[in-house]
Amino acid sequence: MRLTAEDRYFVNIRNQEKILSKYATSEIEYAEHLTAWYRALKKDMPDDEYRACAFFLNREYLHKPGSLTLCYETFQKWAGEFTKVEKEMAFDLLRYRYKAYAHVLGKGGVS
Repeated sequence: MRLTAEDRYFVNIRNQEKILSKYATSEIEYAEHLTAWYRALKKDMPDDEYRACAFFLNREYLHKPGSLTLCYETFQKWAGEFTKVEKEMAFDLLRYRYKAYAHVLGKGGVS
């Protein structure tokens, strides 16, 4: 049985929602890790990283349409750039990722 164009549309929407939901869940976890890392180092988190962490931790993406998609697209580009990550660079790369999110959200008029 073939799906109608409308049915295909709704199947695609559901698939995209699942992908973005998994992505948001993982980014919330990473934001928690980053804030815990700064707390363990007893350092203040830079404003841009803090804003991006707060965006995920406070689930602001639920109230700002398209913002999660912007971050997901940024993550996809970022993941392509860094194929091999060493443990020693994990903290710096996580910081870079949240700085990139803050920049994209600011440019997108979301932040």
